[in-house]
Amino acid sequence: SPDYTMEQLILVAKTLRQERGYRGYIHLKTIPEASPWLVEQAGLWADRLSINLELPTDEGLNRLAPEKKAPTIRAAMGQMRERISQAKEERRTFSPAGQSTQLIVGADAADDAAVLRTSDTLYRRFELRRVYYSAFSPIPDSTAALPVKPPPLGRENRLYQADWLLRHYGFGVEEIASASDGGMLALDIDPKLAWALKNRHRFPVDVNTAEREMLLRVPGLGKR
Repeated sequence: SPDYTMEQLILVAKTLRQERGYRGYIHLKTIPEASPWLVEQAGLWADRLSINLELPTDEGLNRLAPEKKAPTIRAAMGQMRERISQAKEERRTFSPAGQSTQLIVGADAADDAAVLRTSDTLYRRFELRRVYYSAFSPIPDSTAALPVKPPPLGRENRLYQADWLLRHYGFGVEEIASASDGGMLALDIDPKLAWALKNRHRFPVDVNTAEREMLLRVPGLGKR
């Protein structure tokens, strides 16, 4: 059952902390259907909690993982956000490194724009610290509903780069992966350079007078 599995996960983390004296980082996966009390316990022993959405669209989740319900997962994420915020206000420890999730890339037909739109929504709605992207890896004799080949090499890495632009550089999803590009990130160049090449009219940039928003869009310049 979800509660039993959650109890076993908590027991591992609690044992590491109390009996083994482990003070390092613990990232604990949580189960959306588990009781709220168990999730509270998990947050006492782990630095970060995560609830995996698994697929970027509800359609993909319904088709490939019908036992998982997107509304249930999102509700659990919302509850987690409230617990973390409340703990900060009360100055008590509960999942101090926040929450995260994981998306499988290439298992369904979702393009990069759809993946990034889902991530952007999760960041804004649930204040997630990270979305992790994991390239789909086919296994022998799997269901016919799954693709027989993995996604192109490098797609996962490009999504991480695009995710960084969303979170730290002020880019919007449509600037990074637009419908005019077929909704996919270029594999041969990074997404920041791809944006610059499509917006040549905004260059050159005078680094002494340009606004910070534009400086952050210059390939090779970082936040610092």
